[in-house]
Amino acid sequence: MEASTQYKILITGGAGFIGSNLCEYFLKSGHKVICLDNFSTGHRHNLKDILNHPNFKLIEGDIRNIEDCVLSVKDVDYVLHQAALGSVPRSINDPITTNDVNVSGFLNMLVASRDAKIKRFIYAASSSTYGDSQGLPKVEDVIGKPLSPYAITKYVNELYAEIFSKTYGLETIGLRYFNVFGRKQDPNGAYAAVIPKFVMQFMHYESPIINGDGNYSRDFTYIDNVIQMNELAMTSQNPEAINTVYNTAYGDRNTLNDLVGYLKKYLAEFDSKIADVEVVYGVNRVGDIPHSLASIDKAKNILGYNPKYSLQDGLKEAVNWYWNNLK
Repeated sequence: MEASTQYKILITGGAGFIGSNLCEYFLKSGHKVICLDNFSTGHRHNLKDILNHPNFKLIEGDIRNIEDCVLSVKDVDYVLHQAALGSVPRSINDPITTNDVNVSGFLNMLVASRDAKIKRFIYAASSSTYGDSQGLPKVEDVIGKPLSPYAITKYVNELYAEIFSKTYGLETIGLRYFNVFGRKQDPNGAYAAVIPKFVMQFMHYESPIINGDGNYSRDFTYIDNVIQMNELAMTSQNPEAINTVYNTAYGDRNTLNDLVGYLKKYLAEFDSKIADVEVVYGVNRVGDIPHSLASIDKAKNILGYNPKYSLQDGLKEAVNWYWNNLK
């Protein structure tokens, strides 16, 4: 991105894990950043280093409230829409709230962005959209039927974005995130992601529980790869790049057993006793897909995407961050 060009960027869900990393990155890149968050899953401590930054503005509001959306997009160049209720189990337990936030809230943001004539709307899509599709690697134009209420909401986002592109001329790009991890990801709560949850358990000498036999595999994607994709999606001048979706991943898969092995190895460098913590195996989780692996050819060819962090590279960074910030 040209350092000489300063943009005004709205990041919804900017107090969350991915959102707060995006806020920090674009502030460091010399842009003005507005964060819209209702702190239902985001945290103020994720923003502590930037709250007083002269180019940062926090709007405490809810995407389910159209007035908050309209206020937040005023004079904005780009929207990076991260706000959502994640988690497949959460959506199974409470499909109504998941739909309200992820569908109604998404539509509010699209309408507000259209009316404000923003340059481009980049949004967090999800690998859950592939549903029961069996093929590997996952290719953007081949999807199956959704396996959870959450997956339905994220697919509806893509459909709405496409309609707004075709009907209103709003430039949209969806980024189908694959198992993102890294600094600031919350290890606490009923719906904590597997990596920070396992890290915290290992640090307390507690046995993490793997759903199933540990041979399910995922395309684990470090946060800095995701930041790169958001920036490329925002700034690409390639006419082919817009009004479509991209896998946002590393393009490799590791089993949960592999993951646990790496975590123990890297954490044991800080505390050798962690190497002796046993792992417990439980039942498979409802709505989980067995294997996930992204083709990143489309992002490479059209956006120039070049992910720098493999699972092992990212885990070393993440473990170091957790040890120094959460121990």
